[in-house]
Amino acid sequence: MKKLLFYFCLTISALIFLYPFLWMISASLAPESEIGNLFALPSSFSLHSYLSMFNKIPIGRAFVNSMIVASSITFGVLLTGSIVGYALSRLQFKGRDLIFYIIIFTMTLPFQITLIPQYIIMVKFGWVDTYLALIAPYMINALSIIMFRQYFKTIPQDLIDAARIDGCGDFRIVFRILWPNSIPAIVTIGIITFMASWNEVLWPLIVIRDESLMTMPQLVTLFAVGGRAESQLGVKLAAAVMLALPIIIVYLFFQKYFIQSMTSTGIKD
Repeated sequence: MKKLLFYFCLTISALIFLYPFLWMISASLAPESEIGNLFALPSSFSLHSYLSMFNKIPIGRAFVNSMIVASSITFGVLLTGSIVGYALSRLQFKGRDLIFYIIIFTMTLPFQITLIPQYIIMVKFGWVDTYLALIAPYMINALSIIMFRQYFKTIPQDLIDAARIDGCGDFRIVFRILWPNSIPAIVTIGIITFMASWNEVLWPLIVIRDESLMTMPQLVTLFAVGGRAESQLGVKLAAAVMLALPIIIVYLFFQKYFIQSMTSTGIKD
């Protein structure tokens, strides 16, 4: 009876969290006149909102832009985060712990503090209205460094020593020894980074004005509040569903590794 009650409570909690998203999908497929009174399923399903959205905005091009930007950032973060994480976890040098604490401190700073300096740098480099303005500022972040450091500390030192005896340098140790043994951490950092970069909207609004370079969150935001949706709620919801779908698919495929890593990368010395 206790287990039955436990799973009943879990099911109710899951439905409470899922209901807004399920309603959004249902409303995006419902006739415009029914959306205001919709509770669960509409009387009829229609793709009119999606077809109208595709006719009004270049959502396909924005999807490609978002994939390019999010994938490039994710690859850069995995690369730089693992290298720095390895240095902070396995190499001995003066100031190592101080650098680690400074990296942790940077996580407490609001991103708005660096917004104006970053924009000035983009202007001086001539990167405004280019992919570089969207990718370069986010190629390294503190969370990835910390998670890689903590995960690498759980890997036996004997494995690294054996690799050194076989003639491996530091880069080969990172990519040939540590990476294959850190799949949960890599997947977790990849998912978190991909989600954050995919959903980023403020920075693209600042540095991108060319519609052909706009990412999906930026285009959907301008579409929803800029008047091009013509006050059609169904079209706005269709755009929101298209924006959320890739993240959900990625998480469903890699959730096992995500949960495994989150339970094994606690902050400890």
